[in-house]
Amino acid sequence: MALDNFIPAVWSARLLANLHKSLVYGQPGVINRDYQGEITGMGDSVKINSIGAVTVGDYTKDTNMSAAQTLTAAQSVLTINKQKYFNFQVDAIDQAQTNPKIMDGAMAEAAYALRDAMDQDVAALYADAASANLIGSTGSPKTDAATAGKPYEYLTQLRQRLDEANVPDDGQRFVIIPPWYEAYLLLDSKFVANAAAAPGENTLANGQIRTVLGMKVLKSNNVPYAAGPIKYRITAGHPMAWTLAAQINSVQAYNMELRFGSAVKGLMTYGCKVTRAAALAVLTINPT
Repeated sequence: MALDNFIPAVWSARLLANLHKSLVYGQPGVINRDYQGEITGMGDSVKINSIGAVTVGDYTKDTNMSAAQTLTAAQSVLTINKQKYFNFQVDAIDQAQTNPKIMDGAMAEAAYALRDAMDQDVAALYADAASANLIGSTGSPKTDAATAGKPYEYLTQLRQRLDEANVPDDGQRFVIIPPWYEAYLLLDSKFVANAAAAPGENTLANGQIRTVLGMKVLKSNNVPYAAGPIKYRITAGHPMAWTLAAQINSVQAYNMELRFGSAVKGLMTYGCKVTRAAALAVLTINPT
């Protein structure tokens, strides 16, 4: 195999394409990805600025307005503090680069592994949701998931928390549930009656099953849970709540020292952070 003919950009593009197809928590439309191109490697930081509320006053004709308001500004820092790699053998890289099926297969496997790691890190940010937006807790989880009507009722409570926090109701809200919760919902007549079928396949978000109560309902096996007894954290929110920035730093082919063959390795760095805790709501619930 001629490593001189290896094209890193081709493999990186395949990896990113497959990664974007598999993310649930980390996909655009669920989390803010606006700072994607502003990082280069581990230890980088992105400064995220936000402006405070603007005061509105009553206007009276022929009367001076108040002095111009000085807007308050807040800044948070997203640190790129996660690194993940892959390293696998390829029988013939020259052949793989000219065969989309082989490349897609190889990069899909790498992407799924990276997806699980990244999605789990983003999902764990539920812990930074505003305390006023919590339904149930680790010490007192909800235990009536199997009760008729309750799964749908909890969706309405999550929506209420977002409404009360003035989270925009602009079609971008989401809720991410585990497969067992979907099964309960599909037995709930209110959910079946009120859930709109998800839009055409070309516009579906990864993992999206329905839209209900103004929220995209997405399904993932990476919904966080803790044992003893099992407690799941179902997160609802808006992309404005959190931010993810990721970068494929390097994809390289090399000859293996102890074998007759070649391999491909890659490195990815990323960071994620909650920037508006009030735009997340969390339900802690037992499956039975």
